[in-house]
Order: sequence, then C-alpha cells, then structure tokens
Amino acid sequence: MPAPINHFKRAINPAQTISPRAQIGLWLGLANSYTAELLAGAGFDWLLIDGEHSPNDLRTILEQLQAVAPYPTTPIVRPAWPDAVRIKQILDLGVQTILAPMVETAEQAAAVVAATRYPPQGIRGVGSPLARASQFNRNADYLETANEQICVLIQIETATGVEHLDAILKVEGVDGVFIGPADLSASMGYLNNPGHPQVQAVIESCIGKIVAAGKAPGILIGNEQLAKRYIELGALFVGVGTDTGLLLKSSAELIGRYKTELTPQEKPGSVY
Repeated sequence: MPAPINHFKRAINPAQTISPRAQIGLWLGLANSYTAELLAGAGFDWLLIDGEHSPNDLRTILEQLQAVAPYPTTPIVRPAWPDAVRIKQILDLGVQTILAPMVETAEQAAAVVAATRYPPQGIRGVGSPLARASQFNRNADYLETANEQICVLIQIETATGVEHLDAILKVEGVDGVFIGPADLSASMGYLNNPGHPQVQAVIESCIGKIVAAGKAPGILIGNEQLAKRYIELGALFVGVGTDTGLLLKSSAELIGRYKTELTPQEKPGSVY
C-alpha cells in the first residue's frame, strides 16, 4: 500500500488543478485534541497545528492528528524551528504537509525540502517500523512513495526573506510560500500593524511573484476584507482565523452584551 494521497498538495498545485480554489484554513493554538476535533467538523479545508507560538509538543500534536483524522480536513504542522530532527519526528507522526517558519534564503528552503525526503532525494531518517506515518510498516510501499506526497510550505516573514523570495521560489520541492504578516510588519518597522500600506504593498507584490512562479501563495489574516483581497490576487491557502481568536472574540462579545464597558476594540488588519 502506498503513502496516502495528499489532497491538499494537489489542490494548491496550479499545474494539477484547472481552476484552483483557495483552501481556507484555521490556526490551532490551544494545543488540545478536544477543540481540534470540534473544529475539524466545521468545514475548513485545513487546520494548522502550531508548534512555534503555541505550547505544542510531539504528543499533543499526535493527539490532535488522531482527533482530526476522521474528518475531511488536512492537518498541517508548523514546527518551532524547521530543522531536520524536528521535521523528521513530525513526518513520522503522519503529517504530510509542513509549514517551515522564518525561512530567509534559498539554502534554508532547500534544507527544509531535503529534511522531508528519504534518500537519495533527501536526508529524512528511516524509522518506518516505529512510525504512525507508515501505519507501523503495514503500508509496505510507504518508503518508496512517501516523498511525492509531502507538501513543503516555506514561510517568509522578514525583509530578508522578501529580498530572497525570487531565489526561494526556484528551489525544487517548494510547493507554496506563506507570507507571515505579523513578523513581516515588525521586520519592516511597523510592529503590530500588518495593515500598514507599505506592508500591504510588499505582501501584494510577493503574492504576485509567487503566482508568476507557478507556486501557491498563502497567508494568515483575521481581517475578512484583506483575506478576500489576497484570494482575488491568487492566494491559494488562506488562514482566516485562530481557535484562540474565536474563543477570545466570542467570549468578549458575550460578556460585552451585559457589561458594555468591556466591549472589545478590534484592530484593523489584525492577523490573529
């Protein structure tokens, strides 16, 4: 039995999809399998389990993967750092789509791709008898077919990453490039203001370059108007919110109906 088909990878590949539709997703930061399962049934195309800014470890990632497995949504994992050891462990859990944070050069992007591939295409260590990914070696053809089903998303979120975007887009094995508005705006001198016109100009320019290179652009933005604007420009995987943000907003709105002095003030262009 071969590795499972990565339907998300196919959906964001302009070469394999005649009329690609933006894949809409949600960030999972609560590090909880119960809330992950609840949200898996909501209809999102993908759910990202965040290991960079949330208190996730391998076991909580595993629990969430198991919780969302019965649902038609793709789990994506962002490691705390995209080194080969962490990527290897995450892939062995059964993850087929990785979002690598803080990539700034083509060399870093190439290293991420290599970490996701078994030799000779890469350097991923072979531990399939212990791995959920291969159903503990019950998938007899997993090792030979795993590479082609892995989806690598590279995250650029600094001015340096933007500067090297053209080179990153030429790296074989990079399926998509995700723009991180929060860190990018901070890097550009507009901390906590991703909606600033200069930041938006850079984001739109990057989306254009990614589309022109035949790759899939992605982004996370909590502002509906901006999210739809990015989709119009060609973004193919768009995070439109977070589990923490949903809980924060709904709880604030609920108490605000009884305590008007606590009515929340939303910042324009908010990422989360």
